[in-house]
Amino acid sequence: MDRTLDKANKGPLWLKDARVAKCVVEAFYYGEREMQLYDLLAFAVVANHVHILIRPKAELPKITKAIKGFSSRQANRILARTGQPFWQDESFDHWIRNDDELNRTIRYIERNPLSAGLTPSIEDYPWSSAYRV
Repeated sequence: MDRTLDKANKGPLWLKDARVAKCVVEAFYYGEREMQLYDLLAFAVVANHVHILIRPKAELPKITKAIKGFSSRQANRILARTGQPFWQDESFDHWIRNDDELNRTIRYIERNPLSAGLTPSIEDYPWSSAYRV
């Protein structure tokens, strides 16, 4: 399943729309800076899924609800969709146990757009924490 998702060519591809990807990234930063729900460590918005690595300061359901709620309203407005869910109900979470695993996970997340064939360089992909202006 992970390999299929990582190719980013199955399922709804709404996140390929730069306007939608931008609103998701803004939701990540809003949750960190304005709501102070977590420390944002890494992220990547790919065509059909997202990866986000955080150090939580609140319960995970509250964090997930905030990110999905903010971004789904914006994304559905951008895509002219009404009365339909944008995100799937489920999510996958994993506890990072040490610094080695943290560094591996950050590399995996930031390389995900490259693995999906969406960019030739992780530093050039604007919807990732690896992006360098």
